[in-house]
Amino acid sequence: MIEKNTDVNKYFSFAQLCDPQLGMGGYRHDVKALTQAVSRINEMGVDFVVNCGDVVDTPKKEDFADYKQIIKKLNVPIYNVPGNHDIGNKPTAKSLALFREEIGKDRFSFLHKGCTFVFMNTLLWKEHLDGETAQQDIWLNKILTKAKNAKSPVFIIGHNPLFIETPDGNKFPYFTIPKKKRKELLELFATHNVVAVLTGHTHWLVINEYKGIKMVSGESTSKNSDDRPLGFRHWIIEGSNKITHNFVPINLEE
Repeated sequence: MIEKNTDVNKYFSFAQLCDPQLGMGGYRHDVKALTQAVSRINEMGVDFVVNCGDVVDTPKKEDFADYKQIIKKLNVPIYNVPGNHDIGNKPTAKSLALFREEIGKDRFSFLHKGCTFVFMNTLLWKEHLDGETAQQDIWLNKILTKAKNAKSPVFIIGHNPLFIETPDGNKFPYFTIPKKKRKELLELFATHNVVAVLTGHTHWLVINEYKGIKMVSGESTSKNSDDRPLGFRHWIIEGSNKITHNFVPINLEE
């Protein structure tokens, strides 16, 4: 029997990186920006970092190597999910194998101070891949059921936002999860103690809410399309009902 979590009221914080995407805003520029973000994060004393996908602009071994060299300087763990630039808009067995070899698993979860963090490959919800999409869905349901039984607040980390304007809208199909799958996921999340969904991909700040679930696609460290400064999000958890986040800019002049 899974007992109720008693650690959920313990304070902790983490950083949300979005789209480091080395090569998107100019390769040297993006390397410098990510390096600055790492330095800033190290000053903040967060528990860990989540990267919401698009590690690189072009999935080459040497570019993945540069990314890994930069994040080695972090004082805390970093957890990555794949973006469309990492594995393609239509993932293949080959593109997934390269990401897994160079960066790591594309779906996994862990428990931290009473909260469950679930990392998803959202591209498998955009384009079905035999042997991968169905397995991911089965796995997700098991993880969420376990978290619900344990009364553990859940944070979902992925690349593609579920929606941008409204839950029923379809104005930005390139960015979002298709409507049929979106409806299924929203219902699943709303009934399984999901408190936040963190994503990237848009390169502009998107903050939404669905039945109390915070949904945030944050600013990138490579290039934003909404004229916001480069940077990342700092999430602060003071209890299951007190979850906040704020923007932390980076200074490329330093």
